[in-house]
Amino acid sequence: MIGESAGGGLAPALREWRTRRRVSQLELATRAGTTQRHVSFIESGRSSPGRSMIIRLAESLEVPIRERNDLLLAAGFAPVYPQTRLDDPRLAPIRTALERILYGHLPYPAVVVDRHGDLTAANTAFHTLTAGVAPHLLEPPVSVPRVLLHPQGLAPRIANLDVWAWHVIDRVHAESVRNPDDRLRRLGHELTGLAPPRPRDAPDHLGFAVPLRLRAPDPADGRELTLITTLTHFGTATDVTVAELRLEAFLPADRETGDLLAELHRTGSPRSPETGGSGVAASGAPPGTLDP
Repeated sequence: MIGESAGGGLAPALREWRTRRRVSQLELATRAGTTQRHVSFIESGRSSPGRSMIIRLAESLEVPIRERNDLLLAAGFAPVYPQTRLDDPRLAPIRTALERILYGHLPYPAVVVDRHGDLTAANTAFHTLTAGVAPHLLEPPVSVPRVLLHPQGLAPRIANLDVWAWHVIDRVHAESVRNPDDRLRRLGHELTGLAPPRPRDAPDHLGFAVPLRLRAPDPADGRELTLITTLTHFGTATDVTVAELRLEAFLPADRETGDLLAELHRTGSPRSPETGGSGVAASGAPPGTLDP
């Protein structure tokens, strides 16, 4: 993380976040409602800001709330953003919301992942798509990007692997640049080693999005799914766990894909990936049935 790489202390950590965000001291001061002189003094260690100022500066730099806690600790303050287990009763409304979304998205696949892309929950349509994936890739923690691109995962079934792989890798790299994290960097390097060469010609897209072109789970089927994805998160979360959740929903890009997904859903799902006891189970049942 940034604070650790900077050697500890608020001043170097704040300066590195500002530099990474490519924001000048003047712009940061304007955003946070203070003066450039004050920001300069904080970054040089000549001024010790209060807790509210640290939070304002961190918000202005869009620092993730996990790392905001680190900035507060570096300045000698207690963290203000809790990190609650997802199976904690206090997060029951969050679990219910996720269950409703996963269940409501059927027969189309959807997953919930954490900041590293590790599986937190999935609906039964996603489990259907993982048919044939090596069991060791489905043991917790299940890395969804790894399942997608590993040669023992879904990679052999991805018809446009050269394009889709780099779409996934670029997204992981972008996240690791925006929110520095050693695990994300290692995952990006691992995925790069699994991917085919980056294509030089025009990208495979639908005119508005890069699709996932996935062959049906049954090799004898011969049909192909064309999927587009959406990413959703809790934008106003003040709990670290909730803020780091990402919902990725797969949508059919054509009628044939929608029909095939509905057919696969009717025929049942194979072995489900383990989520590691996160508190939100695989959703193929009505919302409210998965509470611990």
